[in-house]
Amino acid sequence: MTHLNSTKATSANLVGALWMVLAMILFAIEDALLKQAASSLPVGQAMMTLGLGGAVLFAGHLLINGEGLYHPDVLSRPMRFRVLFEVFGRLFYVLAIALAPLSSATVILQATPLVVVGAAAVLFGEKVGWRRWVAILIGLCGVLVILRPTGDSFTMLSVLAVLGMLGFAGRDLASRMAPATLNTSMLGLYGFLSLAFAGLLYQIWAGQPLMRPATADLPVLGLVVAVGVCAYSSLMKAMRTGEVSAVTPFRYSRLLFGVGIGVVFFDEGFDRYMGLGSCLIVLSGLFILWRGKASS
Repeated sequence: MTHLNSTKATSANLVGALWMVLAMILFAIEDALLKQAASSLPVGQAMMTLGLGGAVLFAGHLLINGEGLYHPDVLSRPMRFRVLFEVFGRLFYVLAIALAPLSSATVILQATPLVVVGAAAVLFGEKVGWRRWVAILIGLCGVLVILRPTGDSFTMLSVLAVLGMLGFAGRDLASRMAPATLNTSMLGLYGFLSLAFAGLLYQIWAGQPLMRPATADLPVLGLVVAVGVCAYSSLMKAMRTGEVSAVTPFRYSRLLFGVGIGVVFFDEGFDRYMGLGSCLIVLSGLFILWRGKASS
């Protein structure tokens, strides 16, 4: 019986890992398509298009399943914080991939789990030993290696990815407190509405008029919406299949796909500093996950 349960757990972990890798591939493709769309449309308009398109698809899924588009828990305090951080994270991360190299933004995003673990210890009193604190600091040093704040290659555009990463970390922390009454589609609906709102805020701040998309842009916009929804759904499927500690490490596969797309399709460089910083971030994250599983 024990062997049977172990076999089922291993199978579930494998399926969950495959879902996670698929999600990371799709997220990397979504970033590239959004970067492409933002090259011919105002950034805010591209964000609104993706946000509204994704919201419509998730709303349709809810209605088809006979579910409502609103639940009183949507206005709960954790959800208000989640929306706030979602807007903040989405705004600055989309600006980062639109204005800065996709490869560096993708690498910096991988520090999100490090910030989540550290913040959970401070805010929620979760037990984090000195080894994991050292790993968190090493991972954050990896971010500094990539940014090189004292180097000639440093630009303020690099900070956009850091701000986006911090916003996503706050969103993930708020999601831990989100009411269980809100399912994946409901969270997806309000997550994409948050993206649309972030785009609207930037559009107003930049003072840019809305543009009519060229015919050649329509397939890209439609594809970015479809890929974004599939990526989000695959991520939720991954996190609900298998053990979190077994599935989560495969998040780092996004680094390979994001950097690869940036180098191949956008002719971006990948120097030794990005390589060293990537190693520090990924190894620190994997160590934290291993220590968390070992102490549980």
